[in-house]
Amino acid sequence: MAKILRGLTTDGSAQILVINSTDMVSEAVRLHSCEPTAAAALGRVLTATSLMGTTLKNKGNNITVNFRGDGPCGHILAVSDYMGNVKGYVQNPHTDIPRKANGKIDVSGAVGKGTLNIVKDVGEKEPYIGITNIVSGEIAEDISSYYAESEQIPTVVSLGVLLRPKKSVLAAGGLIIQLLPFAAEDVIEKIEKNLPAITGISALFKEGKTNKEIADIALEGIDYDIFDEYEVGYKCDCSRERMGSALLTLNPVDLYNILVEDGKIEVGCQFCNNKYSFTGSDIEEIRKKAKK
Repeated sequence: MAKILRGLTTDGSAQILVINSTDMVSEAVRLHSCEPTAAAALGRVLTATSLMGTTLKNKGNNITVNFRGDGPCGHILAVSDYMGNVKGYVQNPHTDIPRKANGKIDVSGAVGKGTLNIVKDVGEKEPYIGITNIVSGEIAEDISSYYAESEQIPTVVSLGVLLRPKKSVLAAGGLIIQLLPFAAEDVIEKIEKNLPAITGISALFKEGKTNKEIADIALEGIDYDIFDEYEVGYKCDCSRERMGSALLTLNPVDLYNILVEDGKIEVGCQFCNNKYSFTGSDIEEIRKKAKK
């Protein structure tokens, strides 16, 4: 299972979130049969979304992060609950473009230009929606830019996914540091000084570093307290009941035509690829239950 650590500097200047998301990203790559470039892009988005989810306050809250770029990956979407459990998909999972001149996976080229759409459902009548431009397509910079523009929170984001030659995930992880109101100048200066040491965060996890050891690197010279550390994972909450209810939102004529032609309707979940089959009698039973 993936693990998230949450901490706070002793003086209340900043909060830190660290995740080893290797298992989480591995499961997503397996489910979607991702090629290397798509795997790296989806892995970074899942990792960031999981960390962002932990900033939500209440059970039932969730956050959706959607990169709507014009690159070959297409849309990349992830959803996290308030604990950091995630699900997601990449529109074109078989995307694999040439690497950059330095040998690194070209995530920015695969994402392209477009918008980053973030929706927070925190139990209010209307969800919070934030839309910013994709500034680099590298994911971490885009998340940092979103926080600066939409929430006015200075935020450091580091994300990484390392792949084995056979496309499986060797290491994946991420870190977010957010400055809180009235952050001390000396704390800000120390965080900025420490930034180069955490840019290759997936390599740190590959070396066997723990969440705490990475937090120690990021906050070297700064006293901080660990709030908690717990396991999270790639979790899809789809069900036959939920898929059946979704069918009722379709045009009845379209439903009828499909049933006449095929005798059944098969619905697939885009997050986990589970498939659910419904006959005409199944749909009638669902409709009756919905009316009660």
